[in-house]
Amino acid sequence: MTTSAEQQAATIDELGRYEFGWHDTDAAGISARRGINEDVVRNISALKNEPEWMLQLRLKGLRLFQKKPMPTWGSDLSGIDFDNIKYFVRSTEKQATSWDDLPADIKNTYDKLGIPEAEKQRLVSGVAAQYESEVVYHKIREDLEEQGVVFMDTDTALREHEDIFKEYFGSVIPVGDNKFAALNTAVWSGGSFVYVPKNVKVDIPLQAYFRINTENMGQFERTLMIIDEGAYVHYVEGCTAPIYSSDSLHSAVVEIVVRKGARCRYTTIQNWSTNVYNLVTKRAVAHEGATMEWVDGNLGSKVTMKYPAVWLTGEHAKGETLSIAFAGEKQHQDAGAKMVHVAPNTSSNIVSKSVARGGGRTSYRGLVQILEGAHGSKSTVKCDALLVDDISRSDTYPYVDVREDDVSMGHEATVSKISSDQLFYLMSRGMTEDEAMAMIVRGFIEPIARELPMEYAIELNRLIEMQMEGAVG
Repeated sequence: MTTSAEQQAATIDELGRYEFGWHDTDAAGISARRGINEDVVRNISALKNEPEWMLQLRLKGLRLFQKKPMPTWGSDLSGIDFDNIKYFVRSTEKQATSWDDLPADIKNTYDKLGIPEAEKQRLVSGVAAQYESEVVYHKIREDLEEQGVVFMDTDTALREHEDIFKEYFGSVIPVGDNKFAALNTAVWSGGSFVYVPKNVKVDIPLQAYFRINTENMGQFERTLMIIDEGAYVHYVEGCTAPIYSSDSLHSAVVEIVVRKGARCRYTTIQNWSTNVYNLVTKRAVAHEGATMEWVDGNLGSKVTMKYPAVWLTGEHAKGETLSIAFAGEKQHQDAGAKMVHVAPNTSSNIVSKSVARGGGRTSYRGLVQILEGAHGSKSTVKCDALLVDDISRSDTYPYVDVREDDVSMGHEATVSKISSDQLFYLMSRGMTEDEAMAMIVRGFIEPIARELPMEYAIELNRLIEMQMEGAVG
């Protein structure tokens, strides 16, 4: 017979359980070169047979990365050993267009993650799967191709659409924007390229999935999206990695151009293992009457620093960021958003929800800037933090810069704890303490979870329940 004390101890042992921590045989990663220098950058470019202008851009990124100091204003990044990271790992020689064509170990990984099933059930319009440094599988619905929609890996886009690629690559996020954007420019590999023609509505999401398998791996995908006038697309990405004793680095760059009257929604469910530094730069430019929406879920990683941004450059443009951050033991989720109002009569909305437990730390770091000439603009910021216990921490760092008189600006922030009254009420209805905790947390994040496609909302709630197991004891 198992006692209640033993049951509680078993539950506590499962605290922060991570179910994607397995890894495949690492044949490609074992021989991969560590460290970064000019030879490494030149080798990546040569392996991809890139044009000279891209090589020179990579080398410029390397110089700026080496020149720029490490940021000291956010999370502690002192544990990153750039000399120990593997910057490029090629796991397969040829990209597959059928799951059966993938190498067995990679195919088994994606079978476990349920990615082929999503495609079979027509839950997505297109699928991209990146394993290590390159996209290993890619497919898009034929009817979308016939309408002119382009959805391919970024390396292929450079070869097949070089003119438009050269025009937009680095136009939203300059090479020297920050240290990690410069690093990405130097060693980028993989990612998605999306072009949606005028007035085309992609009614079902495009999905990309990123998996790190190699220990000390650096994954540096580059995503570039151009949404033409009056068009619409929803792009969803997910991320996982094995659990290793040493750290990996994920440093992506996402650039999006949303043209007149178009709408783009970009959803991320990030569930990296707790040995991954997740340092991502995401930015969109919204033209006249355009709408850009970031939906950001951060549950995994050791450290996350990510602040999706929208530059509102056209009149009546709209920007929105909905963000969830969950920090458990030894995790720091430093997330937020940036909204820059350049044109008049623009609007932005930031909603941030964070949960910390087990000594975890969450931080909201946001910028709202209304520039001179952006009269009639409106911005609302709301950030709420929930602390599950007495050893966790939440910080809020809002920065508001208003340079115009005729504007509306609102900001509110709350930090709360789960009350004993809430727990007592739910437990009196037959719930265990863990179940009651999980329900309260689900209710707390519900305003953002409901914005996800149904299957992703279900997955988010399942991950929250796993994280909350043994939260009290």
